[in-house]
Formats: sequence, C-alpha cells, structure tokens
Amino acid sequence: MGSKYRIALYLAMTAIMSLNPDATLGTQSLESTSGFSTGQSWGALRKAWKGYRIAKVQADNARMTEYATKIRKIQGELGITRSTFPNLGIA
Repeated sequence: MGSKYRIALYLAMTAIMSLNPDATLGTQSLESTSGFSTGQSWGALRKAWKGYRIAKVQADNARMTEYATKIRKIQGELGITRSTFPNLGIA
C-alpha cells in the first residue's frame, strides 16, 4: 500500500521539476529567479489564481488586473507559459 503512494508522489514531483530542466537538484530546493523556492512560487501562483477568480466573481476590474499581473510575473519566474487576459487587455 505504501508503494502506491510513493509512485504517485514521484510522478507529481517529476511533473513539477521537469518545468525547469536547467535547474540542478541538490540538498537545497530549486530556486526561481526571484530567490523563492519552486514550491513557494507555485503556492503563490495558486493563491494569485484564487484571488483572480474571487475578483472576477465580484466584477472588480482593478483587483483582477492586479492579480493578472502577479500571475504573469510568477509564471515568468517559473519559466512556464504566461497566461493572457484578453478581457483586461493583458497579453
């Protein structure tokens, strides 16, 4: 039973780590260009998306723009494709 979870964890970690193939693994965690670990950056990205969705439900364009800018910044730091927000004019 324990090996089933180890495989799932390994596959999840492989998917995350493969986004930045130039990073080296050591005793330290992977670092993004901002100095935060990759895990911290993914956590911040998740929270930014949550804030964006809340702002969208509340029709708050100012906060939507703020979160969209943060999302694009973090995505750039992680080296993943940046999202576009055509409804806000952010591409």
